[in-house]
Amino acid sequence: MTVENPAVEAARTPVETQQETNAGVARATGVLALGNISSRILGLGREIVITNLFGATGASDAFRVAIIVPRALYDLLIGGHVNSALIPVLSEVVTVKGRGELWRLVSVLLSLVTAMMALLVVVLQVFAPQVVQMPGSGYSEPTLALATHLLRLTSPALIFLSLFAILSGTLYALRQFTLPAFAGVIFNGSIVVFSLLFAPPPQVLIVLNDGALPAWLNARPAEGVTVVAVGWLIGAFGQLALQLPGLYRSHLRLMVNWRHPALRRILKLYAPVMVSLVIDTLVIRLVSYNLASLTGEGSISKMELATTLIQFPQGLIATAISIAILPTLSRQAVVVTPEGRTAFRDTLGLGLRLAITLILPAAVGLFVLGQPIVALLFEHGAFTAADTATTALALRLYLIGLPFAAVDLLLVYAFYARQDTLTPALVGLLSLTLYMVTALLLFPHFGLFSLMIADSLKHVVHALVSTFLLTRRLQGFGNQRLLLTIAKAGAASVLMGVTATLALPYLTAWIGAGGLIRELLLVLGSGLLSVAVFLVTATILRMAELRWLVELIWRRLAP
Repeated sequence: MTVENPAVEAARTPVETQQETNAGVARATGVLALGNISSRILGLGREIVITNLFGATGASDAFRVAIIVPRALYDLLIGGHVNSALIPVLSEVVTVKGRGELWRLVSVLLSLVTAMMALLVVVLQVFAPQVVQMPGSGYSEPTLALATHLLRLTSPALIFLSLFAILSGTLYALRQFTLPAFAGVIFNGSIVVFSLLFAPPPQVLIVLNDGALPAWLNARPAEGVTVVAVGWLIGAFGQLALQLPGLYRSHLRLMVNWRHPALRRILKLYAPVMVSLVIDTLVIRLVSYNLASLTGEGSISKMELATTLIQFPQGLIATAISIAILPTLSRQAVVVTPEGRTAFRDTLGLGLRLAITLILPAAVGLFVLGQPIVALLFEHGAFTAADTATTALALRLYLIGLPFAAVDLLLVYAFYARQDTLTPALVGLLSLTLYMVTALLLFPHFGLFSLMIADSLKHVVHALVSTFLLTRRLQGFGNQRLLLTIAKAGAASVLMGVTATLALPYLTAWIGAGGLIRELLLVLGSGLLSVAVFLVTATILRMAELRWLVELIWRRLAP
């Protein structure tokens, strides 16, 4: 996708421009959705491999403790810049001043970030034993010692992750979505392949006394989880390397210019976001891991597995749509005319309609089928039936907040496109405070599950407050009839959920329980029935969003 000439864009009629914008958003969403599907599938594969090899044990928790620190620092110092400051500013620079100025700014960013992250890696290498204590104080000394070793292996990934964030943000600003969209495929695929190739074999063989076939007892040494950490490091470098072909002839070079005006604007936009992220990454996230570690070894792994399943529809739907519309919204926000404001509202309204139409059935379906899905994906090798029950309940509690989180992501991006990072940061502080208070109050009564309840409440409050504030500023979301979309998608999703709930016991009795094939047939059968019920109901209710998506996909696939 290429950048439009502003003069040509202005000469078109508003209807023509918005129709092309809608088609462009849909095309970009399709590319990002395909990349997200591939990435999320491999992300699930990554978790399946880890749980099958090492189960929900101290070894897998040590790996998760080791990666949370570099991941939190990345989110705090670089990751939060991409959507809140980088893409809006880079989009404006390339639109107003051209690509030459864009390359100069990106060169400055790459040089500064490389130096900053290299220094942080040195600090993490030196203070690794103290750092792993923050999220994992409830673990034993051997688990913490393993986490220290793994942190020293994974911390150099900070440099690769940060450079990837800048390069992918640059490609998004240029509306080139394909390479960034498939970066997660390289990242997760590297972990899966490296772990399967180099994980140590089980060390104990048990022969069952009842004549059944012998079964391996998963007794891999805890140190074997090192292969997962190495795969994580390789994956971080691989997704960075994937972006380079998209920047061919970009004229990037080392350049230190602290006085670049766009750099100051990026920092100004990011300052409010950083305050919120400090609380989220260095307080909320670490406290959550610490509380989870107090409920026993393996708890962090179960929490992360539930989060991985939640991120599948969130990434496929909300993230794909949000990133697809952010560059367009950023350009439309620059046009301070009635036509520009109308186009902004219509583009945002389109994104909200698509997100609502897709996220509601995804949340309901995952809620109903949570137990068999967790069993199918993870209950093998060292992962037990008790682990499945805990993970499925955590998943269902997370799902309460999923629709609100999906809508809220688009609203936050709309604030970012208007170069307003203060408002979502303040709303974030409110919701994070509510999360912390709720988690601490409920922890003595609900233990690990208090974290999921608090998380869903956080998303509900954040979405409602953001909707109220943005509606007042935009005077609505355009002529999109969002309430009608919510009513139709909600009705179709509820009918789908009721049907799946009633049918699940009969399908279980018919297919049978136990065994990978039966579990797969149960999930596929229930899933196909759910999708069929939703599509039939949506057709009866004449949901324009689904019809529009189907027609667009058909036109693109037709010869």
